[in-house]
Amino acid sequence: MKTIKTTPYIPTTVDVQELGENRVKISAYPFESGYAVTLAHPLRRLLLSSSVGLAPIALKIEGVAHEFDSIRGIVEDVSPFIVNLKNIRFLSKQNTDESIVVNYSFKGPLNLTGAHLANADIDVVNKEAPLATINEDAVLDFSIIIQKGIGYVPSEDIRNIIPEDYIPLDAYFTPVRKAVYEIENVLVDDDPTYEKIIFEVETDGQVNPYEAFKQAIVIMHSQMAIFNADISSIPTTQKNINEDHFDFKGLLTKIDGLNLSARCFNCLDRIGIGFIGELVLMSESELKNIKNMGKKSYDEIAEKLQELGYPVGTELEDDKKAALNARIAKLKS
Repeated sequence: MKTIKTTPYIPTTVDVQELGENRVKISAYPFESGYAVTLAHPLRRLLLSSSVGLAPIALKIEGVAHEFDSIRGIVEDVSPFIVNLKNIRFLSKQNTDESIVVNYSFKGPLNLTGAHLANADIDVVNKEAPLATINEDAVLDFSIIIQKGIGYVPSEDIRNIIPEDYIPLDAYFTPVRKAVYEIENVLVDDDPTYEKIIFEVETDGQVNPYEAFKQAIVIMHSQMAIFNADISSIPTTQKNINEDHFDFKGLLTKIDGLNLSARCFNCLDRIGIGFIGELVLMSESELKNIKNMGKKSYDEIAEKLQELGYPVGTELEDDKKAALNARIAKLKS
C-alpha cells in the first residue's frame, strides 16, 4: 500500500562490475520514479564533455612548412601523419596542467609506432598504434606539444596559443569512448515503480572508467553548489562565493585523520567520501543509508564528528555550505 511521503527515497545500493580492460558497469538503486533519468542524463553528458585527458595540440616537423606538405624519406605525407598522431593516446608522467613539449629524432628504416614516443616525460597507452614508415637512410625530426584538457578544441582556437612555427591540431581530449545508461524498474516494498540506473563506461586507457565516473559526480556537485548561495537579494547580478571568507576548521582534512576502523573507512572510500567536510554535509539518514554502514560504523563516525564539534546533522549556513562544496570539489579535481 502506498503512503504519503515527506522526503524522496534515498538509494542504498551501488554495484561496480568490471567488464574488461577499461570498461565497467555501474548500477545504482532504488530511485524514486523519474529520478533515474534526471540524474543519469546529465552524468552522461559530463562524462563525455568534462573528463580530463591528454592530447597533442601542435606539431613541428623539420623541413615541413604546412599540413599539406610531404616529408622527405617518409612514406606518409603530413596529413596522414597528423591523423595517426591524433589517434595516439598519451599519459603524462608529470603532475602538471602545463603543456609538455616533447622532441623526437628517428632514423630509418623504421616502422614508427606509439611505443617509440614513450620517454621520461610521456607514456603511451596504445603503443601498437602506427605513426609513420621511415625509409632507409632517412631521418625524421619532429616536436609535439601535449596539453591536458576537456572536450574538443578545434585547431583554429589553438593557433593563437602555440609558437608560430608549429602546426595547430584539432585536440580530442576526452578519454571517455563510451558512456551509455539503461533504466530498469525494481521492486521496493511491493512497489514496482522504483528505478535502477545501469551505466556502462569505457575509456581509452588514460583514466580508469570508474574514476572518470566519480569525477563526473564531483563536477556535478560543484556546478550545483552555486544554488546553495543566497542570491535572492541580488536578482540581477552574479554573486561569487568567497571561499576564503570562511574558517573551515578541519573540514578540508582527509578522513584518514579520523583514524576510523578499516570497515568504516572502506564504507566511505567506496562511495568516494574523502574529506571530513563531506561527512558534516550529510544528514543522519544519508549516513545511515550508506551501503554496509552498520550501527557500529555509524556510531564510530558520529562520535568522531561530535569530538570535532560537528555532531551529525549539523546545519551549516547556506553560503558556508556552498563554499565548502566548492572547495572540496577543487581538491578532488
